[in-house]
Amino acid sequence: MKRSQFLLALASFSIVGGSFFLRRTFSSTREPKVITDTSRYKEIRNQLWSDNDQVKHFPNEIPTDAKDVRIAYSPEFLQGSSFFQIRLKQQPEKIEKLLSQYRSSAKHKYRGGSTNDHINQANGVPTTFFYTSDSHTESFPPTYEILVLNTEDKGRPGFKWNHGNSYGVAINTSASEIIYWSEKW
Repeated sequence: MKRSQFLLALASFSIVGGSFFLRRTFSSTREPKVITDTSRYKEIRNQLWSDNDQVKHFPNEIPTDAKDVRIAYSPEFLQGSSFFQIRLKQQPEKIEKLLSQYRSSAKHKYRGGSTNDHINQANGVPTTFFYTSDSHTESFPPTYEILVLNTEDKGRPGFKWNHGNSYGVAINTSASEIIYWSEKW
């Protein structure tokens, strides 16, 4: 084999091999990982979530009396969406107080469902999926009241809600549970 043929074969192998490793790198990171480690809550809320206004309604720290705490966080990836949720149980009196507080400031209110259900209603807006569910369901059962504190449509004419954000709470008084959520897309 001549030197030029050898170099051509080596270059071809490098391109094919390099593209394989590059493809493996991108395909394994195409879907961002969901972080569920509750010890990272403060870090996510204060440092990783890029818009503090969208999480100002979240507790600064996980309350010491909270039970069954779950978080779900998926960071922004390229132009993809991201979400952040914390689900916790507290004393019924505290949940009732939070429900009253958030109900009075909510811009939109829904009973159960998911973002797909909510946006398709008359004057509907995007909300969230039930990322912190005990099962693989995406929708909140009807026992949850979903209260949207704010939404922002960053789409352009003809592409409503193509980009934007929303945040709020989902409260289930019968389970004495609250879910704080924020979404970007």
